[in-house]
Parts: sequence; C-alpha cells; structure tokens
Amino acid sequence: MRKLLAGVGASAVFFAGAAHADQPRPWETTFQQPATDIMRQIAWFEHYTLWFIVPITLLVLVLLAWCIVKFRAGANPTPSRTSHNTLIEVIWTVGPVVVLLFIAVPSFQLLTAQYSPPEEPKLTVKATGNQWNWDYEYQAEEPLSFNSAILDDKDRAAAGKEDKATYPRLLAVDNEMVVPVGEVVRVLVTGADVIHSFAMPAFGIKVDAVPGRINETWFKAEKEGIFYGQCSELCGKDHAFMPIAIRVVSNDQFNTWMAAAKNDLPGANKALMAQVDGTKKVAVAGN
Repeated sequence: MRKLLAGVGASAVFFAGAAHADQPRPWETTFQQPATDIMRQIAWFEHYTLWFIVPITLLVLVLLAWCIVKFRAGANPTPSRTSHNTLIEVIWTVGPVVVLLFIAVPSFQLLTAQYSPPEEPKLTVKATGNQWNWDYEYQAEEPLSFNSAILDDKDRAAAGKEDKATYPRLLAVDNEMVVPVGEVVRVLVTGADVIHSFAMPAFGIKVDAVPGRINETWFKAEKEGIFYGQCSELCGKDHAFMPIAIRVVSNDQFNTWMAAAKNDLPGANKALMAQVDGTKKVAVAGN
C-alpha cells in the first residue's frame, strides 16, 4: 500500500509538472493545455462551435437518410414535381443566418483580442525563419542574437538534455527562446529564404514568416516551463525538423540569463537549465 501511494504521489507530481509546460503527445485529439489567455479563448471558442457543428451534422445526416429511404425509386416510381416550398425556403435561409450570427460575434471578439495586447510589450524578439532553423534577435539597448536549431540525439549529452520527457526528440533545440512569465512579448516574424510559419500551439499564435516582410504577433505566458511548436508552412525537405522552443522563466531568472547571454550564451543557457531543472528535481524529491 505504501508503494502504491508513493507511486500515485509521484504520478501526481509528474502530471502537475507537465501541466505547466505541455507538449505534443502521440495520438493527441485535443489542444495542448493553454499557457496564455488567448489560447484559453481559442479553446473555449472551439468547444462553443461544436454545439453548432455536431447538431447540424447530425441533422444533415438524418435528412439525407430520410430522403434516400423515402424518395427512393422503389417507393416513388413517379417522382414528385414539387418546385418549391415557401416555409422550407424561409427556414433554410433564416436558420443559417441566425447560426452564423451566433458564431460571428464571438469570432470577431476573439480576432480583435488576438490583435490587441492588454499592455505595451516589455520585450520584442525578431524571429527569422531559415531552411531549417530559426534566428532570434532580442531588441534591446544591447541586442542579443543567436540561432536555434533542432538538437541531434548525439548532441543531447553535451547540451545536458538527455531527459526526453522534458526535451522531446525532434522538438528539443540547442538554444531556446527565453522570455519572462507574465509579460507581453512582441514577436516580429520574417523569413530569410522561403515562406515559413512561426507557430506555438500552447500560446495560440501562428504567423507566417514571409521573406521581405515583417509580420507581428504577441503573447503573454501565464506559466513557467518550456513550450514547443514547429514551423507550420511547408518549406522544403527538412520542414519536419524545424522546431520552435520557448522557455518561460521568472523575471529574475530572465534578467540574469539576458545579462549573461550577451557574453556567453551556452554558459547562460546551462546555468538557467541547472537552476530550472534543479528546482524541478528538488520539488519531485520533496514529494
């Protein structure tokens, strides 16, 4: 019994930790856990529209089945020559209009929210898509620039990222974008060669990276952790190997990392990982 309770406690700690930084999972049928208010609104809107989609789909299915059975050639050797029915025409005109209004109003509200940050961005990062990696440039008084590429299995040990639960295969990168929790972050997105797309499901953002053009998006992460996305525009043979990783940390941790990264990015990343991953291990051991 004691071993069972210990196992349950360990599982609870694992899933509690996973909830802070969700990631794609095999055979996933739902969205990732929202890490921003915008993503939470998107998830709500998806559930809301299902209340219209499912009944309409079932209604159409029933009507098709009814027509197939009732008006088949065997039951109606002489087909009906009815040309119109005023009541039916009014219903199938007014009904869809009402449904579309119920969908359009929250849809426009969500669209407006996606383009309306709640406050001025505290941080601006330029993300440039390359075949097949990302360049990040922190726009500050002393700019910080670095490249972020997929991490090969053979390089995991050197990077200290052997734990595939935290750093999944085909999603882990050598240098994550690091941002502070609870702050509005503006992301300027462009492409260096072909069209890419910067997408982070847990944040509810997806914007195309078009060469010669700068698109803008924003997010405000509510949870600390590491979140994963991918290029979402077919961009060449290694399109599937172009992940996006964003590490959300506390303001103090971000300021410390930012100051150190300007002089020694690998060292700053390892120090941040040691602090974050070490805290996580201590929390699990304590339970």
